[in-house]
Amino acid sequence: MTHRVLILGGQGRIGSSVARDLATYTSAEITVTGRSLRAPLDSPLQFLPLNLEDIPRLRQAIKNCHLVVHCAGPFHHRDGRVLKICIEEGVNYLDVSDHRSFFQKVVAYREAAAEAGITAILNTGIFPGISNSMVRQGVEQLDSADTIHLSYVVAGSGGAGITVMRTTFLGLRQPFEAWRNGQWQSVLPYTERETIEFPQPYGKTGVYWFDVPETYTFAESFPGVKNVITKFGSIPDLYNHLTWITAHIFPASWVESPKGIEFFSHVSYAMTAVTDRFSGVGVAMRAEIRGRKNGQSTTHCSTFVHKNTAISAGMGTGSVAQLVLDGTLKKPGLWSIEQALPTDLFERAMESRGLMIQQSAQSVKRGQSPQPPSP
Repeated sequence: MTHRVLILGGQGRIGSSVARDLATYTSAEITVTGRSLRAPLDSPLQFLPLNLEDIPRLRQAIKNCHLVVHCAGPFHHRDGRVLKICIEEGVNYLDVSDHRSFFQKVVAYREAAAEAGITAILNTGIFPGISNSMVRQGVEQLDSADTIHLSYVVAGSGGAGITVMRTTFLGLRQPFEAWRNGQWQSVLPYTERETIEFPQPYGKTGVYWFDVPETYTFAESFPGVKNVITKFGSIPDLYNHLTWITAHIFPASWVESPKGIEFFSHVSYAMTAVTDRFSGVGVAMRAEIRGRKNGQSTTHCSTFVHKNTAISAGMGTGSVAQLVLDGTLKKPGLWSIEQALPTDLFERAMESRGLMIQQSAQSVKRGQSPQPPSP
């Protein structure tokens, strides 16, 4: 049986990476959508012109599929119409949503998704996505977890398009709730800089508080965890300082207006078009889980690095899509990725695509000072 997959926003950098991954690892019939065809598609991809505002046409496209992969961001502006139609038509759903506001909009569909018997998984990709599964992998290595500290760094544009730039600037000025000391506390984006040592070729660089879905979903996914810290940075480090200035110095009327967001996004994208040649477009992530193992304080650390952020995001989503299509991953309801994907399937998916997760653990006896594990 040939499965049919619909990738909304499938001509973007992330969507096209998902399509390539699925074409490589499955025999699915893959249709990508957009307002118009931007460039010739590689076989076996097909193109469907589609405006997400055209609900009847959107419904018709969805009802003919086995799986919908929603890659049409920024998700700050998206509602749950695609998921709602998938539930009504009994079609499985994945997305690459990367903001808590979208999760909070669609979480109301949890019961309906379960009743419809569809598997609906949010936040697939790289971060969120692979990062979430790294945390679940680490939490499961401990008897109990207290603190999750996730750090991400992206070189230049990350190989992604201008939509990712828009996503960054849309989230710069809005305070968000972070799970700290067992309660929700307001945090400002791009504050509390830390220097984190990532795997080579990135090494030490600065990261800052950033609002990603993990900050919100981990509190539910891992009961008992008291602190969830999510921090993001860019390479070269100059971009971190420029972003900090944009977030904290420029007038809010500049940064928060649609015209301002477009201006900063296009300027940033033009700059990365130059620096990508020197910095590359890769990604590195570090997940540090602190808790207890065998009665001792223990820190579990895992790291990931890839030379192209967009391609690795496509692999993250594509691997989950493959598992859903072949029936290996079937979990009726609506879930964030760390709630839906068991660690054994995650490890198998990463291995199949040659993606390496490096892990280490360090126990600290009473009276000793903990030392940060090497990535």
